[in-house]
Amino acid sequence: MSINSTLRREGIEIINPLSTLEINKIASKIAEKLCSTFPEHNLNQSDLFISISRLNMYIAKMPNDMAVAKYFYKNDSIYFSENMDFDDLNTLAVHECIHFLQAVKDKRGKVTKLGLYNLQGKTSGMALNEAAVQYMASKANQNETDNVRYYNMNLTTESPDYYPLETAIIRQLAYFTGTYPLFHSVLYSNDVFKNTFIAKSNSKAYNIIESNLDLLMHYQEELVISMNNLDYCSENDASLNKIKNLSNRIEALKSIILKLTLEIQNTIIDNCFNKEFQYIKDQDSLNAFQSHLYNFKDLLIDTEGYNFYNEFYRNMMNKLEEKRELVKKYGVLTFFEESNKDLALFENPTYGIEFFKKLFNKLKLLFEEKIRVKNID
Repeated sequence: MSINSTLRREGIEIINPLSTLEINKIASKIAEKLCSTFPEHNLNQSDLFISISRLNMYIAKMPNDMAVAKYFYKNDSIYFSENMDFDDLNTLAVHECIHFLQAVKDKRGKVTKLGLYNLQGKTSGMALNEAAVQYMASKANQNETDNVRYYNMNLTTESPDYYPLETAIIRQLAYFTGTYPLFHSVLYSNDVFKNTFIAKSNSKAYNIIESNLDLLMHYQEELVISMNNLDYCSENDASLNKIKNLSNRIEALKSIILKLTLEIQNTIIDNCFNKEFQYIKDQDSLNAFQSHLYNFKDLLIDTEGYNFYNEFYRNMMNKLEEKRELVKKYGVLTFFEESNKDLALFENPTYGIEFFKKLFNKLKLLFEEKIRVKNID
């Protein structure tokens, strides 16, 4: 499909290209924002400016008011809404420029990866990447965290108008990995974030979260289409039966989105905190875990009747008390993981000499018994 056909399908209509002066102004602002916000990633402001300034940029009619910018990796072009305020670049403008910077191409010029989004073979991670890029763009624009409500869910995010659920979830993931691995993988399209999160949980959890986020985005897009169709039908006196069916579908999609969002959150809580619990070895790590678990409540996506986190918290407090007693009794704990995933406790190093004395005496008795039997024979 040609670029023009793709643009028409997306509802984008080019008005005019931006001048070199206008492009340079945008490139300069975005390069400065990224370099000043993320100095730890060794970005070169001059190189960023040159790279972004080589993009094709256009003013265009966009399909809706929310879509103020769109990057097309197939022709390295960004399309800005005619309503865009270039003196105060929207986070979506930064968002789309990050997409351009993260694109990895093969020898034929085909994009193979965009940050956390793998476009080779069975594509995966599109929603995860969109959430991470928007989170990063919100940081670059110094957006404040906001408390919002979507689909009967209360949550906190720096991006209340664009991917609010996804950015709320990405903040939860970064709670365990830190933002450095996340932003590094967004910028350089590597597996640093993926491997870090797997180390903090497991590969199965990562794959579940990745695929469920893609599903979440799909259902949200379907919801927007259904709501637009309902508006059109209401304005054009469609049959009551059609309006009713669309209304039912909208409510069903909202329920699916709510359920899927909480399932992703529960996967994060269960796998990350259980993995972290395994590494508690002394009073300091015990206290740190307790604080880490408690403070997660500030990132919680909540809704009426949701009690997974509270129940998980209570169960963990009971386990912590058991581990606290072990710490009091043995001091620093050392663990190994059995095949059944139970953790077994070795003697504290302070008891090591006594342990080996007992072991040596047992081996000595066995050796003497073997000699005795041999002599009898």
